[in-house]
Amino acid sequence: MIEKKPIIFLLLATATILVGTIITMVLPFRWINDPKLAIASVKPYTPLQLEGRDIYIREGCNNCHTQTVRPLLSDTERYGEYSKSGEFVYDQPFLWGSRRNGPDLARIGGKYPDAWHVKHMKDPRAMVPRSNMPSYDFLNRPLDTSLSEKKMKALKFPYTPADIQALQGKSEMDAIIAYMQKVGNDIPWRKTGKTEVLGELKNPFQDNMSVLPEGQKLYAEHCAQCHGIELKGEVGPDLRDMDQPDSKVFATIYSGIAAGGMPAFGDTLGKERTWKVVTYLKSVHKH
Repeated sequence: MIEKKPIIFLLLATATILVGTIITMVLPFRWINDPKLAIASVKPYTPLQLEGRDIYIREGCNNCHTQTVRPLLSDTERYGEYSKSGEFVYDQPFLWGSRRNGPDLARIGGKYPDAWHVKHMKDPRAMVPRSNMPSYDFLNRPLDTSLSEKKMKALKFPYTPADIQALQGKSEMDAIIAYMQKVGNDIPWRKTGKTEVLGELKNPFQDNMSVLPEGQKLYAEHCAQCHGIELKGEVGPDLRDMDQPDSKVFATIYSGIAAGGMPAFGDTLGKERTWKVVTYLKSVHKH
């Protein structure tokens, strides 16, 4: 019996584990960087984006944020289409992560404008009141570009001397925001995602002034970070003179504007609470 021959048994067990490790871990990690697997829309990092990625790693952002959307309903409903291997062909090392002290960032690119990220990095709670993320205001310091060219050569990324020269005068904040805007933005998942049929867009609270306090509170919780508590605008535009139909305002809040950095709040607020925000905004316009 094989179990009575401990040395042979140990060798066979070791060989089995090694073969399993190679098949399930080593080979997939080699295949993931095969350019043949690349999704056509996914491009290599620019010098500024690559520097930002290194800062992201240096500051340990991957310890709290994953960068992979699992094919689970809970993930895809919140973050969008699940991740594909072809998205990561230019990622060395991978930053998939396993802990979500903060939200997943695999689809963060293009979700918010640069100004939102600047404000969020300087004071996370100014944008997300319950955030436990520390401030990264210290990133407003000159970017060290002494190794940029070597990094690009080592990774065999296409670049020109003009690309490297364009790094001059950039800060670490510029770099990490450029990287954040790159993550997931090469995948047109927002354009191919499902579109909810909203039905007839008629404001059920059009003349109901009793919902204004709740609408104002919801605005303060979800909108004031970008548009200001007095609707005067900051990251987002001024909303005091919103001369638009209620239905259009509702659609903008509920579905967002992907190309304009306006996220959708439909899943967060739902239809009824979105209408209350609309009613509050329109009441401000009337006055």
